[in-house]
Amino acid sequence: MEVIEILREASKQIFENVKDLAGTDDAAGDFGRGAGGDISRNIDIIAEKTVLNYLKKINFECIVLGEECGRVELSENPKGYIIMDAIDGSANAVRGVPFFCSSLAFATENRLSSITDGVITNLANGEMYWASKDKGAFLNESKIQVHLKEPIYKIIGINTSGASTELMKKLHPVFEKHNHIRHFGANALEMALFARGLMDIFIDLRNKIRIQDIAAGYLIVKEAGGILLDSNLRPLDADLSYETRISFVAASNQEILDEIFSQIK
Repeated sequence: MEVIEILREASKQIFENVKDLAGTDDAAGDFGRGAGGDISRNIDIIAEKTVLNYLKKINFECIVLGEECGRVELSENPKGYIIMDAIDGSANAVRGVPFFCSSLAFATENRLSSITDGVITNLANGEMYWASKDKGAFLNESKIQVHLKEPIYKIIGINTSGASTELMKKLHPVFEKHNHIRHFGANALEMALFARGLMDIFIDLRNKIRIQDIAAGYLIVKEAGGILLDSNLRPLDADLSYETRISFVAASNQEILDEIFSQIK
């Protein structure tokens, strides 16, 4: 079985196991802080166990890097790394806000740039975004790409959750000049929407993002034709360590990248 098919099947199983949990008492609970540093909720635990049980069942030889479970070695001779955020947007999921997803990626080495396959599933409706290196990006079975035309409304995504006062001051001119700025609460799914052409640029300059949050989105954005850079506007890359925190910008073209960053002070 191809790696992308393994990720897609695991993602489908997550959807089936959690689709009726969002917004219920069973979604919550406090299971302590996971490897990523956030409080683990019941819906997170169920989703992660779904993936781990499936990978064990098919004897897929890998090392899992999970948001909650941490590093789980499923083989002494792993083929690579499964980078897993089984529930991205846990706060939305617990409250019942229909914007949360699963994010699964496979990397052959300990670098973002070695990711070969990625799947993001919108767990509110089952829509699946996926990509394999050099094969394009897809929504279900339809190929997707970033928005290439001049948009009727320019949609700018900016994650400012917990942003410092200094960063908000830097971003203030962007908020002043643009009327349609969005953040929905699940970075992976927002990267998927960007790759689909529903946003023109997506920015997160907080230096707080974990690798699990963006691993699948990293490949899907690139395969959809997006520009993906770090905060210094260099090609985005990083190791897969739990200590690593990054900033990034995903832009549909150089023109909007130049426009927005000329406004950031």
